[in-house]
Amino acid sequence: MAQSDTTVGFLSKDFKKLNQIKQRRIDQKVLIEVASLAILKSHTRIPIRFKNCVRRAQKTSFIYPNNKALRVVKDPMHLKFLKPFGWMYSTSANKTNESFELSWAKEVSDVVVIDSRGLKEMRASRIYKLSNTRIKKVR
Repeated sequence: MAQSDTTVGFLSKDFKKLNQIKQRRIDQKVLIEVASLAILKSHTRIPIRFKNCVRRAQKTSFIYPNNKALRVVKDPMHLKFLKPFGWMYSTSANKTNESFELSWAKEVSDVVVIDSRGLKEMRASRIYKLSNTRIKKVR
């Protein structure tokens, strides 16, 4: 568990473990946080029409035409944590459809990373779904 660029989150290289912790379907898709645009490009192809939008976006996740949800992290503190891994699956540190509870989140976490910001629930990232020609706001 760590403070991400948006809110407190669980991070792992194993999305199934995150789904199990959050008590949801094991095969449910999970957001991937990446440390750079180069790493993003290794996971998906950005539609030409939206390259600038993706490059400039802050605290925004995109669902790409291959149905992968990715966000490029730009927050310096979270990036410092994420960079050695390159990318990680990420989800909010709360039970599905419930609000953040620090005691529960600490209980189910293997490692808790606390930086100078502490751990606090904040606004989740915006989410847009991209096709080759259209963009649609999801959240």
